[in-house]
Formats: sequence, structure tokens, C-alpha cells
Amino acid sequence: MFKSALLPALAAFAVLLSGCDTLQSVANETMREPTSAEVSQGLKEALNRGVTNGVNTLSARDGYFKSPYKILLPPEARTVSDRLRNVPGFSNLENELLERINRGAEEAAKEAGPIFLSAIRAMTFQDAFNILMGPDNAATDYLRRTTYQQLYDKFNPVMVRALDNIGANKLWRDATTAYNQIPLVNKVNTDLDDYVTTEALKGLFAKIEEEEKNIRRNPVARTTALLQKVFARQDRNRR
Repeated sequence: MFKSALLPALAAFAVLLSGCDTLQSVANETMREPTSAEVSQGLKEALNRGVTNGVNTLSARDGYFKSPYKILLPPEARTVSDRLRNVPGFSNLENELLERINRGAEEAAKEAGPIFLSAIRAMTFQDAFNILMGPDNAATDYLRRTTYQQLYDKFNPVMVRALDNIGANKLWRDATTAYNQIPLVNKVNTDLDDYVTTEALKGLFAKIEEEEKNIRRNPVARTTALLQKVFARQDRNRR
């Protein structure tokens, strides 16, 4: 009877030991220095996730308009709005224009994902290692250097179409044209496209930087063994 009672206890102890061995094995693997290929693969995996999260967030409705990345109006817009407040058709210019330019940015943000992912795929082993060992925004800086002009060229026509489709460009042109006809005022630029494109990209890179900082600083965001191993290398370097 004693022997039969002992067997389950021994079996449970064996399972416990096996689990400890597995945990120790995982810990040892995480502590082992990652190879260049693992650093490259892990960093690309992290960037793919960060970029996808960032783009999906900003391209959703209110992704810009009701977020910290909201595009504000051009500095001269308040002046134009104040002067035209009592002119029929422009009484709510500021609020209407603010929503419309952010809706345009949300539409244009959908174009960013493939451009970012192409730049990530082209990253070399050395690029990946330099980024891993760099500051919290090293990956974002890399993407800014390698994609900004391409993103601008892609964003701008999409932004123009989006602003045209929702009437933002016409609203701004009509308002600034009316304003510029007022005697003795300083003329303002009737072109909204460049300003909104530049501000939309500024918000996009700020969101990508936030995603990058999260995975660098928050171990919970490292949801695969490869990410844990690669960013453990970063953590050891910073101690």
C-alpha cells in the first residue's frame, strides 16, 4: 500500500523536475548570445509588428483625428478663420477643416505599410545589429532615412485625392482666396497638400517610435522566444 501511494508522488516529482529542466533550458537559450542571423530575424519580426500596429492604428477611423497624432491646422488657419467667421459658408471653417484633413491622413496612412515592410526586408545584418544596440528610436530613424521620400511621394497624391474627395482642399482654397481679397492682409498660401502630407508623416513616425520603445522597454511585448532572446542581448548591453 505504501508503495502504491508513493508511485503517484514520484511521478509528480518527475514531472516537476522535467518542468524545471525545461524552464532552465529556455532561460539558458535566452541568455545565449544570438547569432547575426537571429538578431536580423528578431529585429525584423519586431519591426514588422510595430509597423503593422502603428499603420493599422492611424489608418482606422479617428486614428489621427482623436489621437495624440492629430494634425493641427496650419498656423495661418486661425487668422483666416477669425476673419471669415461672419462670412456665409465659412462660419465653422476651423472645425470642418480640422476634421477633414485628419480624415485625409487616415486614408493615406493605408499606403505606408508596404513601403515600411520593403525597407525592413532590405535591412542587412549590420543594420540590424546597429539598430539593436542603438537608442530607443534607432529603428525609427533607420526607417525615416530609408523611406521618407518614398512615403512622401506615395502619400502626397493619396492625400490630394483624399482632401479633394472630402472637400478639404476646396474649402481651404475658397477660404484663403476670400481672405486674400481682404485689403491690407498678409496673403496666405492656398495650398494645403504639402502641409498635411508633412504633418501626417510626422505623426506616422511618432507612432512607429512609440511602438519601438514599447518592445525595447517592455518585456511583456516580446511574445516569442526569438524576440526574448534578441532583446535580452540589448538589455545586457545597457546594464
